[in-house]
Amino acid sequence: MVVNKIKPILPSLREKKRYIVFEVLSKSKIGDAKTVSDAINKAFNDYVGIKGMSKAGVLFLSDKYDANKQIGVIKINNKSVDDMKMSLMSIKNIDKKEIIIKTKGVSGILKKAIDKFG
Repeated sequence: MVVNKIKPILPSLREKKRYIVFEVLSKSKIGDAKTVSDAINKAFNDYVGIKGMSKAGVLFLSDKYDANKQIGVIKINNKSVDDMKMSLMSIKNIDKKEIIIKTKGVSGILKKAIDKFG
């Protein structure tokens, strides 16, 4: 029996991605990665809507979130980077704690984003 394998997508047809490194600035520690992820997803959804969310392909990398430094990484489509930055600026509180989310940098390679900005 011969199994037909699916051909990989050509690089020119693949969705291009960027990694945004951000830092949560607050007087007290914010909870876990899930709390921060929910706040970011809600803010981005409020900013661009459901259609914009689906086109952006937002993925919060919870395994890359450092709760002590409060630094995390978001994977997103390259055309939606500015929209994500705007929505991050609009977040004013998480769990009734006043915060500021600062974008530290954007990179096309995850390792470079973590090494340089994280």
